[in-house]
Amino acid sequence: MKQRRVVVTGIGTINPIGNNVEEYFQNLEQGISGCRRITLFDASNFKSQIACEVKNYDPLQFFDRKEVRRHDRFAQFALVAAQQAVEDAKIDQPTLNKKRIGVIWAAGVGGLQTFHEEVSNWAVSDGKPRFSPFFVPMFIPDIAAGHISIKYGFKGPNYCVVSACASSNHAIIDAYNLIRLGKADAIVTGGSEAPITIPGVGGFSSMHALSTRNDDPEHASRPFDKNRDGFVIAEGAAALILEDAEHAIARGAKIYCEVIGGGLSADAHHFTAPDPEGEGAMASMADALEEAQITTADVDYINVHGTSTPLGDVAEIKTVQKLFGDDAYRLNISSTKSMTGHLLGATAAVEALACIFAITHGTIPPTINVEEVDDAIDPKLNLTLNTAQKREVKVAMSNTFGFGGHNSTIIFRKF
Repeated sequence: MKQRRVVVTGIGTINPIGNNVEEYFQNLEQGISGCRRITLFDASNFKSQIACEVKNYDPLQFFDRKEVRRHDRFAQFALVAAQQAVEDAKIDQPTLNKKRIGVIWAAGVGGLQTFHEEVSNWAVSDGKPRFSPFFVPMFIPDIAAGHISIKYGFKGPNYCVVSACASSNHAIIDAYNLIRLGKADAIVTGGSEAPITIPGVGGFSSMHALSTRNDDPEHASRPFDKNRDGFVIAEGAAALILEDAEHAIARGAKIYCEVIGGGLSADAHHFTAPDPEGEGAMASMADALEEAQITTADVDYINVHGTSTPLGDVAEIKTVQKLFGDDAYRLNISSTKSMTGHLLGATAAVEALACIFAITHGTIPPTINVEEVDDAIDPKLNLTLNTAQKREVKVAMSNTFGFGGHNSTIIFRKF
């Protein structure tokens, strides 16, 4: 069976540095930090008191009061981003076969705030079960995919991917593969997350995973910097419309780029720490290159996982260098988490849009907040430090790795 080509025809986002694609792209280019002190709850007793929150968000601009009460924040973000992407791609048309349009969404933790509130209410009650009938439908991670399909009547493949921080890369790769195999004409894919909650911040803080640069939040997320001290937790969503290329061309759709390969692997090493030899990450990148039928010489830009953790940043850069060899020195490399923070299950989708920005605008988003590069990183590598750089980008790669050793890589190409 002939495999189809898959293109991106719509994009949308709401994240810490942009409540829509235009704002996000502008702030990416300018190197704007989205990190501030936490406002969503009183974090004064926490070791880490900073996060990358979505700014100027009023759910009543998008939902009625009943919907706000029945949609956890992560699902609200999913619907906002998906609406932008659907409208951008113009796939909510009566002439299109909605049985051939699917939704494959991702979340790492789902409705964490809902779960926390319901269990907390139980803990201070008289012991009688008074859980809301909306408790389960609000916190399960797959509900966002369900809400998107219900809103638009999309009846194609519909499910949720949960693989920690690799979740939305896995969702995009699944969507890509299902379209290639002829299971759908178009799929709404991406991810959303709203983990800036007491258990979210408390849990990661207790693992010593979060930055505690509380007195200087805008400079807290600093991948590759010698003085980095952990990642900055973040919230938001990003959506992509993946579509069969022939289907898109036939209806006159705008095409941003093409998806040409996806790589998947496991470290099988440790539940949180990356494999220090980088075998899993290398296998993921090599798998994506093989599927794309390109070589390391064809890649212009890598948006690395680069979370700003002491172990992960160096391990990933060394793995890139090991796989790419001399080609590593002609690459642009950057970590946009330096601006957005780490959106857990939504992070890969937000970073996929950063790759699309690089391809469509000829601009590499920077790695900000780097004052002194870690001694263990080759100084000859171009980490796109602190300022965006102009170059033609024909091929962009995006890496995302998750707790549990989940590795994922996706490759985009100019169409």
